[in-house]
Order: sequence, then C-alpha cells, then structure tokens
Amino acid sequence: MADLFLLIPWSKIFTAACGCFLSDRNYIHLMEANLDALQKTMEELKNGRDDLLARVSIEEDKGLQRLAQVNGWLSRVQIVESEFKDLLEAMSIETGRLCLFGYCSEDCISSYNYGEKVMKNLEEVKELLSKKDFEVVAQKIIPKAEKKHIQTTVGLDTMVEMAWESLMNDEIRTLGLYGMGGVGKTTLLACINNKFVELDSEFDVVIWVVVSKDLQYESIQDQILGRLRLDNEWKQGTEKEKASYIANILKRKKFVLLLDDLWSEVDLNRIGVPPPTRENGSKIVFTTRSKEVCKHMKADKQIQVDCLSPGEAWELFRITVGDTILSSHQDILAFARIIAAKCHGLPLALNVIGKAMACKETIQEWRYAVTVLNSRGQEFPGMEERILRVLNFSYDSLKNGEIKLCFLYCSLFPEDFEIQKEELIEYWICEGFINPNRYEDGGTNQGYDIIGLLVRAHLLIECELTDNVKMHDVIREMALWINSDFGNQQETICVKSGAHVRLIPSDINWETVRQMSFFGTRIEKISCSPLCPNLSTLLLQDNFEFVNISVGFFLFMPKLVVLDLSTNRRLIELPEEISNLGSLQYLNLSYTGIKSLPVGLKKLRKLIYLNLEFTGVRESVVGLAATLPNLQVLKLMYSFLCVDDILMEELQHLEHLKILTANVKDVTILGRIQGDDRLASSIRGLCLTDMSAPYVILSTIALGGLQQLGIMRCNISEIRIDWESKERRELSPMEILPSTSSPGFKQLSVVYITKLEGQRDLSWLLYAQNLKTLHVGSSSQIEEIINKKKGVNMTRKHRDIGVPFGNLKSLLLNKLPELTEICWNYRRLPNRRNLYVEDCPKLPEDIANFSRHKDE
Repeated sequence: MADLFLLIPWSKIFTAACGCFLSDRNYIHLMEANLDALQKTMEELKNGRDDLLARVSIEEDKGLQRLAQVNGWLSRVQIVESEFKDLLEAMSIETGRLCLFGYCSEDCISSYNYGEKVMKNLEEVKELLSKKDFEVVAQKIIPKAEKKHIQTTVGLDTMVEMAWESLMNDEIRTLGLYGMGGVGKTTLLACINNKFVELDSEFDVVIWVVVSKDLQYESIQDQILGRLRLDNEWKQGTEKEKASYIANILKRKKFVLLLDDLWSEVDLNRIGVPPPTRENGSKIVFTTRSKEVCKHMKADKQIQVDCLSPGEAWELFRITVGDTILSSHQDILAFARIIAAKCHGLPLALNVIGKAMACKETIQEWRYAVTVLNSRGQEFPGMEERILRVLNFSYDSLKNGEIKLCFLYCSLFPEDFEIQKEELIEYWICEGFINPNRYEDGGTNQGYDIIGLLVRAHLLIECELTDNVKMHDVIREMALWINSDFGNQQETICVKSGAHVRLIPSDINWETVRQMSFFGTRIEKISCSPLCPNLSTLLLQDNFEFVNISVGFFLFMPKLVVLDLSTNRRLIELPEEISNLGSLQYLNLSYTGIKSLPVGLKKLRKLIYLNLEFTGVRESVVGLAATLPNLQVLKLMYSFLCVDDILMEELQHLEHLKILTANVKDVTILGRIQGDDRLASSIRGLCLTDMSAPYVILSTIALGGLQQLGIMRCNISEIRIDWESKERRELSPMEILPSTSSPGFKQLSVVYITKLEGQRDLSWLLYAQNLKTLHVGSSSQIEEIINKKKGVNMTRKHRDIGVPFGNLKSLLLNKLPELTEICWNYRRLPNRRNLYVEDCPKLPEDIANFSRHKDE
C-alpha cells in the first residue's frame, strides 16, 4: 500500500488541489455550472444541425451537391456530440464527489480531469454554434456527362459493349465508328455517352460535339467551350483565342471528346484539344461514314457499324408499327415482313417506314405499299440509292401536297441546322403552302400541326433544349434527292447552304430553279443578272463576308416571294431594282448594315412580311400604309425607328397587321398603343427606349400577345402592371367577380433590360410567369431583382402567381453595382446552369462564383 502511495504523481495532486481554489482554472467549482451551460448549448447545436440537414436534404433532392465545408462542420458536430454523451454518462458520479459547497472533491484528480473535459467540450460546442449559419449549403456542379435522349434501340447492346470495352483499353486513345448514313452511329455514340453518366467514370468531363459535313472549326470550339465554361467571355474571342481557352482547360483534365458525324479529318490542334495520350488518360471517339476518315484521324481502333440482321430488323419494325395493327390480319403480318426486308436492316429506314405504316389499318393499304416499294430501286445496286428510294415511301405517305412541300422546304437549311419553328411557318405562309391567315383561320396553328406531324413521322427531329427542329442528314439527302426530280438532275432547287462558296456558281440552271439557298456560305458579292422566271425563294442570310448586290440582280425574278438577307452585317444597301420584285411577300433585312431603304421598296405592294429589326434604318415611314397595304407582319424592334405620332397613324391604317414588334420613346404613345385594341393585340415585341417618366403602365390584357420586352436607356421610377380588363375596372367593387384567369403576361418569355435608372427592384417581373430568358445590365440603382416583401404581397393578392423564375433558363446580370439579391428562392431554382454574372460586387459570393468556370 505504501508502495502504491509513492507512485501517486504529486505534481498532479498539487495542480488539482490548486484547481479547487484558483478561479481561472477552477474546473471543479465550475463543473456544475459548465454542465448546465453545456447541455443547453448542445441542445442549440443539435437544433442547428437538424435545421442544416433539412436544408441540405432539400438542395440534394434538386440534384445539388453539398459543400465540403458543410460536411466538415457536420463531422465535427458528430465528434463533439459523442464526447458530450460520454460526459453525461459520468456526470452523476462526478457531481456526487463534490464537497465543501462544490469547491472541492472527494477525488480531486478525477473531478479536475472531468471538469477540464466539460470546459473544453463547452468551448468546442460554442465555436461550432457560432459557425452554424451557412448562407449556401450546396451548389450545382457541372456534370461529367450530359445524358442524351435515345429512342428505342434493337441490336445495339453488343455493339455498345464492344465499343465500351475498346474505349476502356489503355492502349486505345482514339476510337473510330464508321458506317453508312442512318445505320445508328449517332445512337451508338449516345449510348457510350450515357454509360459515362451511369457509371460515374474516372473521367473529369465528357464533351459531345456535332461536326457535320461543312467543317466549321469555330462551331466545334463554341460547342466545347459551351460545355466547359459557364461564362460568356469566350464568345467574342478569335479562333486562336478560343483554341487557347480550350487548351488551358483540357490540359488539366482527363477528358472524353465525342465527335459526331465527321466527313473529313479534323485538326485537333487547331481546335485547341490536346492529343489523347497514356499520360493524360484522355480519349476521343468519333463517328463517320468513311473508313478513310478513320485512317486520317489516326484511330487506334476502327469499328464498323453494320445494318441490323434480318431478325433484329424485324423486331425494330414490329415495335415501331405496333402489335395491334400487325396482329389484326395474318396477311398484314406477311406484308409487314416484306416491307421490313425492303429497309435492308437500316434503323433509320425501319423507323421512318414503320411510322408511315403505323396508321395503315387495311390489307389494301399494306398491299399497295409492297407494290410501291417493289417498283423502286431494283436497278440501283448502291445501298445509299436504294435507301433513299425506300425512305421516299414515307414522303409519299404524307397526307397531302402542301405537307410534302413544307417538308421539302426544310432541306434548304444547312446540315444539322436548328430551324426556328415560327420562322419556318412564316416561310410556308408566304410560299402559299399553308393558310395565309395567321390567326383567324389558324394559319400559325396549322404550321405547328404540320411540324408535329413531321416530327412524329421521324422526318424532323425536335431539338431538346430549344423550340427548334432539324433534319437527320440522311432525311435531308432524301429531300434534296426528291427535289432534284427523283435523281433525274432536272434542277428545281439549288442548295449551297453551309458550303465554302465565295461566288454564285456559273453552272446554275436559272430558268428551272424554284428555290435557292446560300445560307451560311462565304459569298462576298453577287455580280450577275440572271433570268429566273420560276424562282420563288432566295435564302442569302448569315454570310459574314457578303457586302454587295450588283445592279441588275433582281431584274428578272417575277415570281420571287421569299427573300431573306438577314445577318449580313456588312451589307449596307440594296439596289433600286428591288422594285422589280412585284410578287415579293417576305423580306427579312434584320441584323444587316442597311441604314436606308431603297425607294423601290414602296412598290412591293404584295409584301406581307417586313423585318427591319437590329438595323440602322431611321427614315420617315410616311405613306407606309398606302404603299404596303397588305403588311401582316412588321418587325421594327431594336432598330432606329420609334413609334411616334406619324408612325402611329400609319400602323393604325395597316388593316391586315397581325404581328408587330416596335420601339417606343414616349409614354403617351405607349398609352395610345395599349388603348387601341387591334394594334395592341398585334404586339409581340416591345422595346421602351430613352423614355423618362415617373411611372409606366403595362397592361397584361392589352398586351396579351407580348413575347419579348426590352427596356433601354430609360429613367422610370415605377413600372405598374395593369392586369384588369376595361369591363372589370368599370364595375363597382360590389359587382367585381373573382378573376378566372391568371393576371400575367402568359406569353412573355424574353426580357432585356439595360441602363434602366429610377428602380431599386424589378418585382413586376413576377407577372411574367413563363419567363425563360432575363438579361439585366448597366443599371446603377437596382438592388434586387425580386423584392421578397413585394413578392409575397403580390402572390397573396394573386394566387395564380407562383414562385419567381420557375421556368427561367438563362439569366445574365452585368454591371449592377448595388445588386445584393436576385430573389429569395433563387438558390432553390432547378435551372441555374445558364447564369452569368459580371461586375455585381454586392451579390453573394456563392451566386457570383457559380457563374464563373473554375479551372482548378
């Protein structure tokens, strides 16, 4: 016992004894008080942790990823809570040892150690509690790969596994997939892309790029940068600058580059893509029709994508047509097998022909289809030519000639080009393919109906992220083949869109051609005077080098109804001979350098569509209604033409006007427009420019068709939204019935605001519930986009108004020095990827940083 006593550390006993009386380290005397404080503080910490976990759960349900610092804090709380539980278990024993009114203990060493642990635990809990309020708990991460929509596939599983196994081989850095058009190369590439999504692979990023026949290096660069960077700074760069941006990012990443539809070798160095090596671990996969391209791209392995076997082809055709029709009669089943065989195992043909036959319910229809298919292509041994003739059956199956013409018209656009639906419908109306009455008799609706029919027939493809459509390149080839009079080379169409053409070719048969497209070429000038007795459409837009149209070019085009010269910024004037285009109905001069209109324009009395948006035209329009009495569509937005008293009178006299986009400077003129029911109902785009007023009223009833709103260089203290009809306002309060419709701009999808002064918030945007694009810039007084108090009051008043920006897809905020918040729910919105913030110093860092690409 004496030996044991000698082993006691006297220094610790002395320290503990001192601790009983010294106030600065009086762990024993303060034990009970510290325990009470610890239990209360720990309860607060647990509540804070539970609240934080609830916030994190909500954000993670939206696909966001919790921040590392949040995870770290939660881990520390877990450790501290475990220590706290151990202290609680020993609490009754340790407090029972206290004596002398808590100043001493029966076991000073044990109580001292316990009291010290209590104090340290309390300090840690207080520290964690002080850091519990995270402004942001999760953020959106650019996914490694973006999943592609894939239609029903048959027979691709083995090919996908073969390609995937090859791609995962360390010896293979570049993989080429080749095969004929329509065989399913793009679908195979999409399956490979989706495997990267499903398997959460070790690669940093998977990039999908559509290349197409007309090799455009800047287009490839734009697609890559659009995937890699969330900002828009790169858009103004030169080709070399973009290559540098790409190289700087990809050299630090293990990437996969998927290139779809190569027609020739692509110079990766020119794009800025580092070559894939064993050291960087990156991979490149591409699709092409040509085995030669695989050699030129130095593919480590080439895989041929073949047509489906007879059994697989039948299975795909059966799924496409549907068992209900196939099982309705045994002869239909037999005819179906014959038709499926005619598709030669090509998935595109099986899908397209299958859709055409899905509505054929009688034996006679199926028998006729077999007869038609048997009569075509037997003397053409080439697979491509035979397939074009088979696909032509789907064209023949369209309901009527007008729909066929609408379909063939789509081939005038460049390969893989996304065609705006409304623009396409305008062409069709002016060409006379569909009803010219846009609204009374449903001309616009008819156009959308035809587009839907062509999409369902697999003749057009609905674009995923936009309200656009495009053509599969094989379907486009078929349309061009049909347009060339079924391959007999009697030229009725001339399509050079997307080609590297600098001059109008000399071999065009001007006398027979009906439609001509030089969309997106390299044409610099036109210096000919052709005789074109049958030409009805001439598309010359998007030629950046185009500067001049010679005198005489428009002299002999008596049947021309569609002329599109838009997006030729270097084109500054038109020849006076445009007056010879007596049949012209559609003229698009938007985004050109034209500042004055030729006098001859006033002779185009059949014109029904005139687009002058984003031009420098500013001249007087006196006599517009008299000289162009049939105008149905007039687009002036963002031009130098503003509605004044003179133009207002002209617009009121345009009896057939259905669509108007306009600029307004005077608040009185704005009121007059909204007071004129016929004129107001035609407004689709409105720009308030250089307007100074204490307040502006916008009526959701009068401007019910408003789709785009711009506010530029204005000083407006308040924008008021009038959502009540005239009839409702005229009723007494006792007579007013609840509104049956949502009080907002139902069609307003785009808002651009720049240099707006006088407003601290834009809470009136809550009335634009379907807003998809919002750009706000260069406004020094705006503090919030949506003010929470105003927003809550507004939603209480109008139950139909939901959360702000629920449909927003693109948000750009630029040079807003006082902006502190977007809206109270912004961090919970699902579509935050297309956010770009620049020069908004007071905006919370999590939002500002989200818009900038992080290279680390």
